[in-house]
Parts: sequence; structure tokens; C-alpha cells
Amino acid sequence: MSAIDELIQKARHLRSEGHSPGQIADELSLSMETVTWLLTQEKGGITPKDVHIDWTFVSENSSLLKESALMLLSGLKIKVTDKSPDIFIGIAISGIPLATIMSITEGSRLGIYHPEKQAYGEEPIGSMSGNFGIRHGERCVIVDDVITSGKTLGEVIRYLKLHGAIPVACCVLFDKRGIREIDTVPVCSLFKVSRID
Repeated sequence: MSAIDELIQKARHLRSEGHSPGQIADELSLSMETVTWLLTQEKGGITPKDVHIDWTFVSENSSLLKESALMLLSGLKIKVTDKSPDIFIGIAISGIPLATIMSITEGSRLGIYHPEKQAYGEEPIGSMSGNFGIRHGERCVIVDDVITSGKTLGEVIRYLKLHGAIPVACCVLFDKRGIREIDTVPVCSLFKVSRID
């Protein structure tokens, strides 16, 4: 079975279990466009240009996950700021464990953001968790696993600014676009992934 066939099978399995396309995109670290293609196309169609990142070996191992979060934190301090933020905001789902480890290490608060692409309803919107929310004037670092387009990080930045918080940086393990900043907020990534055709 080819890698594409495996992705089609995984995407369809997740869909059959009730996952939304946004949740599938997050689970497979793919763009929404690629997930739509995986769910609707048969073998032999034109494949979208995307890069699949499978980091389950790390995400399933708590020691490796912790080391990855600590590397992100070190990169943040080197590249962006040596001052600890008030809160690390993990984007659901994959950003949450990374942000949790980072917030514990720095003695900061933990925030959780549920992105629009994972919401249900006629007009889905993104939102902060009621139990893990932000406060006016807080310095925030947004944490996720992968930047595919930068849309979700941009959504979180706009939300934070609208609600009086101050986004100081975005931290991700993998950057599929080579993005240096989003809406003037610097991006710190451990790995930049390039596709060469």
C-alpha cells in the first residue's frame, strides 16, 4: 500500500468515527484542502501539493514529547524573548501537551484555544476554553505542532488581540511554509519543512 493510500484510509477511518475535516487535518498534520481530497478522490487523481508529517513516535512517548517542548522553549528564548510569558496557549489538540510542559517549566499559566476548523454548527467560531482562558494584558505564547498555512495561528492572534491579550510569539515544531511572522507576531519553529518538486 502506498503512502497516499494509507493517508486515504486513515482519513476515511477518522471520518467514519465522526471526526470533522478540521480534526482530521490536525490528526494527520495536513491542510484542509488535502484532507478534502483524501476524503473525496479515488486513486489516480491529481494529488495536492502538501507534506505529511508523522510525529506519532514522539507524541506517543512522554519523555520525547517533554524534550520536544523543552527544545521549543529554548528556541523561543534564543529567537524571540528571554522573558517568560504570562501564559502558554495550546491549540487543541496537538498544541496542548506541548504548551502544558512549557507552562509548567516556566511557572506560567496554561491556556487552551479551540480553533474554528474544529467547531461544529452553521457558523463555526474559534474560542478559548472557559477553564483555561486568558486575562486582559497577559503576554501570550501560542503553541501548536505544525504550521500548514498559518491560518489557525492568525485566527488565535486576532482573538487574543480582540480580547486585550498580547501575543508575543508563536511556537511550533514544524513549519511547512517558512513563515517568519504572522500579523507582526514572530514565529519560532524547530524545523522548517520544504517541498522540492
